[in-house]
Amino acid sequence: MLKRIHHAAIICSDYERSKRFYTEVLGLRVIAENYRAGRRSYKLDLQLPDGAQIELFSFPDAPPRPSYPEARGLRHLAFAVDDIGACKARLEEQGVVVEPIRVDEHTGRRFTFFADPDGLPLELYED
Repeated sequence: MLKRIHHAAIICSDYERSKRFYTEVLGLRVIAENYRAGRRSYKLDLQLPDGAQIELFSFPDAPPRPSYPEARGLRHLAFAVDDIGACKARLEEQGVVVEPIRVDEHTGRRFTFFADPDGLPLELYED
């Protein structure tokens, strides 16, 4: 029935700041960018190398996302990487705070977390 995740949608508080983060810092490719005047909202379609997409939205006065204590719903967005150490170093060179690399006790895979400009938890997971 389900084949793969097609996209994840993210609502940001500062469109230009988040656009720069996802395109320049994380390196996602822009597919399309549209301003929807009726909603006073941008919609930026971004693509990862495997074809998965992120839709980045801006809405005026969107409430902040509750993170701590953790709220119900989507907990975080994880990206598969080949070399977690190199990815962590690249993010830190650009001023992104990245947690120490840990090892998943069940899979033995290395992972770490960082946040987007709005505090959305993002994970790097060594594939």
